[in-house]
Amino acid sequence: MMIAMLGMFKRRQHSRVSSRPMSVPPVRRLAALVPIALSLTCSSSHSLPAAGDRPVKIVVLGDSLAAGFGLLWFPAFPERLEQVLKQNGFAVTVKNAGVSGDTVSDGLARLDKSVPEGTDALIIELGANDAEHGTDPNVTRTALAAILQRMKERHIQVLLTGMRAPASKGEAYVRAFAAIYPSLAARYSFVWYPFILEGVAGNPALIQPDGEHPNVEGVNVIVQHILPRVEDLIARVRAAREH
Repeated sequence: MMIAMLGMFKRRQHSRVSSRPMSVPPVRRLAALVPIALSLTCSSSHSLPAAGDRPVKIVVLGDSLAAGFGLLWFPAFPERLEQVLKQNGFAVTVKNAGVSGDTVSDGLARLDKSVPEGTDALIIELGANDAEHGTDPNVTRTALAAILQRMKERHIQVLLTGMRAPASKGEAYVRAFAAIYPSLAARYSFVWYPFILEGVAGNPALIQPDGEHPNVEGVNVIVQHILPRVEDLIARVRAAREH
């Protein structure tokens, strides 16, 4: 993934979502146990969540962006996404299936292992390394189509995120590569997010010193921008459970 090569794209401001746990005095905690226990006893027949309320299990299949290259102890994109979704009241788990350096074909090769049974939804974040290496767009398209077909067969909802090739690869290559993602998203009717690095590419303040990977602030921007599409993904999972 080469963020430095994508400097042509404009900056966007971002905001950080955070929360602090409330501190409850010990005496108040003890006093609170009685009404809570009574409430649980009285409502036990209604305590099981409806099918649509069960936690949605999401996997992020990706490369170094998902893996969190260079972030050390800070959360990578999948972990930060889970944090923000939970802060917003969504019952979810987000598994990080990112491997630095992976191409789309690499993701296909490890698909079944990375996306275990019980997965409800998949976020695909792959393609930056294909573009960097100048992989034939037809090879990338074929591998990505195979991933999407497999998810369709397994009844797993998908959020497909797009990637753009650097201008240094030439206008024809850039155009051919850009066409891969929207055409496949339309073909399979999955949720579509045009550019995973929207608001980050071209902004040095959001990129690590290596000039290639988003820093902590950059990850926050990615999550902020993609959040509405992830909420759409979750809504599709819940709708499917009702049928």
